[in-house]
Amino acid sequence: MTVIETNIPDVKIIEPRIFNDGRGYFFESFNEQRFFELVIRTRFVQDNESMSTKGVLRGLHYQLPPNAQSKLVRVIKGEVLDIAVDIRKGSPTFGQYASIVLSDENKKQFFIPRGFAHGFLVLSEEAIFSYKCDNYYSPESERSINFDDADLNVDWTIDLKKLMLSEKDKRGVSFKEAELFDFNTNLYE
Repeated sequence: MTVIETNIPDVKIIEPRIFNDGRGYFFESFNEQRFFELVIRTRFVQDNESMSTKGVLRGLHYQLPPNAQSKLVRVIKGEVLDIAVDIRKGSPTFGQYASIVLSDENKKQFFIPRGFAHGFLVLSEEAIFSYKCDNYYSPESERSINFDDADLNVDWTIDLKKLMLSEKDKRGVSFKEAELFDFNTNLYE
């Protein structure tokens, strides 16, 4: 696997080595030892999968400490625009975001560390989205920032009037109102 830096040093793109032949393809989607060496030493405890249709936007979600989560995300079928927003007050990249198109064709993965809000928009007719989390889901700790917050100015690449959102995501708070992280706090303790 190859790790590619983004505009935010802690957010990484992971590109697997793909072996193609007449039967199809094979790639190693996760190797803990290589991940520890190249990305971060963390232990994933939960795998999640969702299916969504074109125009569905999920996010921008995060969990507060002590239930903060890192995520390793990928697309099994289809294509999404994936976004990670730095919500660590005091960080040199505070309020900035990294983005990538993930698809079943490029097979890239996106590592989103603790202290980031995460969201994705489905670009294909249907997408199956899979992600590993290094902490368990905690409804009491979950928060949501408005996907269209003017201070974040995320370029979702489509007309925002055509989006499908959950009721929870419609009730997200502004970036200024959000409960955020402190950059100087070790979120991995």
